[in-house]
Amino acid sequence: MIQYLLRLFGRRPLKHPPAPFRIFTLMVLILAYGTTGYLYFELPQNPSLTWMDGAWYSIVTMTTVGYGDFFPKTTGGRLAVAVPLMFFGIGLLGYVLSLAASALVQAKNKELHGMSDLSLEGHLAIINYPGLSKVERVLDELNADPSFGELDVVLVDEDLTELPPELARRGVRFVRGNPTRDETLTRAAIDHAKYVVVLSQKPGDAHSDDHNVAITLAIEGRPGEVHTVVECVDYSAQELLRKAGCDAIVCTSRFDAHFLSNELLNPGVQEVVDELTTNLRGQQIYITPIARSEGLAYEKVVELGAKQGHIVIGARAGGVMKLNPSDGPTLSSGDAVISIGTTRMNPL
Repeated sequence: MIQYLLRLFGRRPLKHPPAPFRIFTLMVLILAYGTTGYLYFELPQNPSLTWMDGAWYSIVTMTTVGYGDFFPKTTGGRLAVAVPLMFFGIGLLGYVLSLAASALVQAKNKELHGMSDLSLEGHLAIINYPGLSKVERVLDELNADPSFGELDVVLVDEDLTELPPELARRGVRFVRGNPTRDETLTRAAIDHAKYVVVLSQKPGDAHSDDHNVAITLAIEGRPGEVHTVVECVDYSAQELLRKAGCDAIVCTSRFDAHFLSNELLNPGVQEVVDELTTNLRGQQIYITPIARSEGLAYEKVVELGAKQGHIVIGARAGGVMKLNPSDGPTLSSGDAVISIGTTRMNPL
């Protein structure tokens, strides 16, 4: 029997009990001492007192509330019960508050350093951190579109040690880890995300595309359905990204020659494209899906767009993009309308 008790009390949980257990034990002991001591000294002079009255006095005194409805009138009750109860009550309260503050600080530091496990749904995940200005520009553009709404944003990066204060003020969450690993993607709740944007880790470095291909494979290989948009540097990397299963690819090198030649031949084209593609000002290009099973004539689409204040400039029929078409294709479900307007057009 003695050996069993020694083994029991020699276990780690009993040698080093957790904080909640210590608080509970101290509270029970102090409460028991205050209740029994109060009744021991005060019951002879006030026979109507009950155990509940003694417990209530102990709780009120321990928490430093001090309602004054019950208090010791005897010298023994004041010196032997009330004074120790006050000191131990304040000490216990300070201990609890210190543990709570420490837990809050640790949780905040853990979140800022990207070590937390997130529980989100329908959010946007931004993979890789090329720089503060790039991430802020992406967020500004998305927040300017009403369709984006108030989605939670999660930044996932392996090299970033702490979330920048500018992003923390925007409510961005941070997960630090290798985005090609399932453990990191699980902590970022990728399976429940609505959108994923994969940025180039090092803009201008073609080797960043190899990393983005691996990230895309890791995301698309998971069971969740998420819309992925991947940035690439080298135009030739698009084929690998498409095979990896991403939904859309943005290749900056695809447009550099276009901009240079058009700006030379048609000065001002760059400003026109900038206004048509930014959500922060002016009018934008919108691609609106056709929500109708039977055919819809292109001329009718132009009329419907004009009623909503849009200029229809083309259509995407059968997966082929046609701008200012002369043949006037018939559009149906699965096709889309390309238009210019101040706000997003309602589905046709």
